[in-house]
Amino acid sequence: MTDAKKLTCLDCGAVNRVPSDKMTASPKCGVCGGKLADGRVAELDPKVLSKAEGNDQVPIVVDFWAPWCGPCRMMAPEFAKAAQSLRGQVRFAKINTEDYPAVSQRHGIRGIPLMIVFRNGREVARQAGAMQAAQIEAFLRDKTGVSA
Repeated sequence: MTDAKKLTCLDCGAVNRVPSDKMTASPKCGVCGGKLADGRVAELDPKVLSKAEGNDQVPIVVDFWAPWCGPCRMMAPEFAKAAQSLRGQVRFAKINTEDYPAVSQRHGIRGIPLMIVFRNGREVARQAGAMQAAQIEAFLRDKTGVSA
């Protein structure tokens, strides 16, 4: 039997089981048909974030940002590059702290940009400050054990 991982659809919030060997084959949500691990950066709301951080067995890194933050805007394309590079191994998402200030309070966020990595229902690591794609990838490889 193939090992399966739980993934939350970042579009509809449904929890899916995906065989580990299918992670790089663009798996789709069984409810809405949204892509589950396609290398994109998904925009989250608090409800989907809560489900993903509590259920996902594949690491998900969330960029906490705001539109008025210059370093956040500078890091966005680098974050997207890292998402493509680690497609199928780590999922990437972001949440606007300006739109959802309660999320910042819940996670103890004092400054942005801030990346938090979640896996198996817990926070694995966090990193403050803007980073280049290569630095983001190195950080995630170190903290999650994903391969190059």
